[in-house]
Amino acid sequence: MLEAVPYDRGATDSDHREVGMSTGVTRSARHRALACLAAVGMTASLATFTQSTAAAAVAQPRPVEKTPIAVGSGGAVSSVDPEATAIGLEVLRRGGNATDAAVATAAALGVTEPYSAGVGGGGFFVHYDARTGEVGTIDGRETAPEAMPRDAFIDPATGEPYPLFPEMVTSGAAVGVPGTPATWDAALREWGTYSLSEALRPATHLARRGFVVDEEFRKQTLDNAERFSAITSTADLFLPDGDAPEVGSVFRNHDLARTYAELGRRGVDWFYTGPVADEIVETVQAPPLSGRTDLPVPEGHMTAEDMAAYEVLWPEPTRHDYRGYEVVGMGPPSSGGTTVGETLNILERFDLASMGQEKALHHYFEASALAYADRARYLGDESFVDVPTEELLSDGFAAERVCELDPTAAAPKPVAAGSADGDYDPSCADTGGTVVDRPDTEGPSTTHLSVVDRWGNVVSYTLTIEQTGGSGITVPGRGFLLNNELTDFSHVYDPADPNRIEGGKRPRSSMTPTIVFDDGKPWLVLGSPGGSTIITTVSQTLLNRIDFGMDLPTALAAPRATPRNTATVSAEPAFREAYGSALSGYGHEFSSSSEIGAMAAIEVSPDGTLQAVAEPERRGGGHAGVVRPAR
Repeated sequence: MLEAVPYDRGATDSDHREVGMSTGVTRSARHRALACLAAVGMTASLATFTQSTAAAAVAQPRPVEKTPIAVGSGGAVSSVDPEATAIGLEVLRRGGNATDAAVATAAALGVTEPYSAGVGGGGFFVHYDARTGEVGTIDGRETAPEAMPRDAFIDPATGEPYPLFPEMVTSGAAVGVPGTPATWDAALREWGTYSLSEALRPATHLARRGFVVDEEFRKQTLDNAERFSAITSTADLFLPDGDAPEVGSVFRNHDLARTYAELGRRGVDWFYTGPVADEIVETVQAPPLSGRTDLPVPEGHMTAEDMAAYEVLWPEPTRHDYRGYEVVGMGPPSSGGTTVGETLNILERFDLASMGQEKALHHYFEASALAYADRARYLGDESFVDVPTEELLSDGFAAERVCELDPTAAAPKPVAAGSADGDYDPSCADTGGTVVDRPDTEGPSTTHLSVVDRWGNVVSYTLTIEQTGGSGITVPGRGFLLNNELTDFSHVYDPADPNRIEGGKRPRSSMTPTIVFDDGKPWLVLGSPGGSTIITTVSQTLLNRIDFGMDLPTALAAPRATPRNTATVSAEPAFREAYGSALSGYGHEFSSSSEIGAMAAIEVSPDGTLQAVAEPERRGGGHAGVVRPAR
């Protein structure tokens, strides 16, 4: 079992290593330099940044056109939102590094994408340090309250699980202890040059100034109108006068601006042990019901002690080779690193590039199904279950799993899990295993951002409040929604299930922030939202880029399918139109999905040129930018 070292958020800056920029400038040295500059009357870049963002706060917001592709140098940011990407680029432009920009971008997404991410949620942060060549990861996943019962999602009136949506999702029982504020603070202390207050300042101004509502924001609000109207504080914020904000109107969140400002000024202890902690606990234990709907909104079990005990962890990243590249990702409780890794390890035994596209996709479908079978069998919180991460990513295990892949026909689903025990038989004499057929309950929301700075530092960061709109419960007066991450646990308790409900445990996740290295240097930075489809979105994008020879924009825009060891493969209409008939000939059956994932990626060319790419259309499209665009 990998050791995950907790982060002491009570320690001072001097108690933690502060790498800062690759030039070796630490935060304390930077502050001394700024003080000296101020003493001789010079203008510090940070002061200029503060003035510019303050001026922007009073300017009238305008619609921002999304640009999915940007090429240039000096640093790059890719996210789903133009306001957030612009804030990250401005941090890079004014001397901040990748971590500074990532936190500032994430905070901005908490303003403009409040139904996908925010301080009420959690996530996984992957960082590459160009100076040391090291990759570090932060597990900021939400945690179950210690008192959470095994039957938390069972309706006492019927003895059956609550319907997942909206009854189970919209509840205090679904809320885990948030990890995002602790993640931001830990990342900045370890790798950043900004303080938390500095990193939050642009998003604070954005929340106060507001942003122009687009069709996607209004649609997401309307899709959740019943849930939002059940909670007084949520309805007041997101359904003023009983309706979603109109497209073209300006949405402002003064409560969140005050929360960000105070969090920056007082630090994360204020969030986890101060008044905000008490307010979160009160809201979870007694959601402020409006009485306008019949939703039951079960009460939660979180306590002030749960909030105070929260710590981010620092697990080892997952690593594996694929056709000469090193793919580095997130370890448990994320299942992304191991499942993408196993899928690619299986596929590496075939020459996909020489096959026809349909045959290669059949191999991908079958390899992914095998990896998802092992995900269900083995993946969970390493503090509670023994996850055989090394075995799942081993060549020996992949060679044995290949025995179950028929190049000519689809196997009946679900397929059985393998035996990740270190005793492998690549002769295919005996590879039988156990079928694990448990429903997947992860919601399709979340958001992702990718950052590269001028020194070559890299961040791949996926963050979430789980379902679109999270639990639907807004902390009164604070301007942010609480997560529903605990619905990611299996809803019916099974002692053999690694993702069973247990107090103090972190639910399994599919978030897959990834960095791909070519000859030891970062080449691709990528990740996506989408619940359990995140894994297939990352896998398919890597296949498109590496095996099928697509450039990065084409690899992202290509139609997607999500083979997850289920009876049918969910696929976008364009995918079914292009490949459905041929793949049906292998025995694959399809179900329809309007869209899968929303990738945000950056590619680094050998000469250092950066190509930032975001989704052109899915989820309303994303926005990519570089500090110095190429002519």
